[in-house]
Amino acid sequence: MSSTAIAAAETPELAAPRIDVWRWIETAAAWLFGLVWIAPLLYAVWAAIHPTGYAASFALFAPLTLENFVTAWNAAPFARYFLNTFVLVTMILAAQFVLCTLAAFVFARAGFRGANVLFALVLVQLMITPDVLLVENYRSMSALGLVDTIVAIGLPYMASAFGIFLLRQTFKQVPLELEEAARVEGCGTMAILLRVYVPLARPTYLAYGLVSVSFHWNNFLWPLVITNSVETRPLTVGLAVFATLDQGIDWAIISAATLMTSAPLLVGFLLFQRQFVQSFMRAGIK
Repeated sequence: MSSTAIAAAETPELAAPRIDVWRWIETAAAWLFGLVWIAPLLYAVWAAIHPTGYAASFALFAPLTLENFVTAWNAAPFARYFLNTFVLVTMILAAQFVLCTLAAFVFARAGFRGANVLFALVLVQLMITPDVLLVENYRSMSALGLVDTIVAIGLPYMASAFGIFLLRQTFKQVPLELEEAARVEGCGTMAILLRVYVPLARPTYLAYGLVSVSFHWNNFLWPLVITNSVETRPLTVGLAVFATLDQGIDWAIISAATLMTSAPLLVGFLLFQRQFVQSFMRAGIK
């Protein structure tokens, strides 16, 4: 043992300040990154609840108002946009749960020849960004006669490689003894899947559901390409059209509209953030 280590061991109070300094640095860096992340949201809140003239002045005693929300709501069909988005994310999530569950169960327990090769091909989808497939997806939707429909927005996303991978890893952790016991009780394959595997994977379903809803709620480019009318536009496209055509650079009203469209996700995150983190930890995501 070196003389420095011996001295530190004999006088532990000398080593403690160094540890505290690094802890303070890490804490300060975390707060700094947190403030940088939340700064745009704080500005949006400030601009939305103050008149247009105070959107960038940050006067301490600036008057408060909710007229920006009323003006934004009346200036565009946001009720229709909310309905379209809710139908879209619900449709995609339901289809993903069904398709990903069936595929993951097959890859986890079927054990047929070539399963690993097929699973590797599924994972290739994770390496391909959706933007690369815009043209081909549009041609496919056009051939099916689905252009400018909510179904066309969701159809390319109804099978998710990430969802299959996540559920497969969860299903592989289920003890085979549970499946064998269910078969002894007379359960078939579908009954085993629904009564054994699916209940044990509830944390994974919750984590994946939150990720899927968040992604498709905020998805913009593909809905912008495939939709042309108010009846099919989701919130992201409707907000972009509202900001560019209807209100120009009135940041107070635009900020109010942005907060309205993002409020469901913010509330959902605040309500389920603990379950969200715990679900990923239980699912084995590191």
